[in-house]
Amino acid sequence: QVQLVESGGGLVQAGGSLRLSCAASGHIFRWYTMGWFRQAPGKEREFVAAISRTGGSLNYGDFVKDRFTISRDNAKNTVYLQMNSLKPEDTAVYYCAAALKESTEATEYDSWGQGTQVTVSS
Repeated sequence: QVQLVESGGGLVQAGGSLRLSCAASGHIFRWYTMGWFRQAPGKEREFVAAISRTGGSLNYGDFVKDRFTISRDNAKNTVYLQMNSLKPEDTAVYYCAAALKESTEATEYDSWGQGTQVTVSS
């Protein structure tokens, strides 16, 4: 498994932006599809975005609507989530995850970070 550490969460006003980072270690980063998921209080974990090993294939949750961008830097073993036009309903704990196959399903991801809190105020 790969170890994942997220950073970049925080408090932001509606309409603002945040950039989440996820640093990977312990295994060969470029082997993994990387994904972002989120979980709000009382809700199920939700798929946000995923990026393939080379970055050539991107997937986003329906709610993203061109507001978020996932990217990766295999030389730095890091995946990013740029979030723009944030809304209060984006408030959640955001998790980085790694999978050996391309997927939008949380059950396909074997390694998870500890999560980073994103809070969007109205």
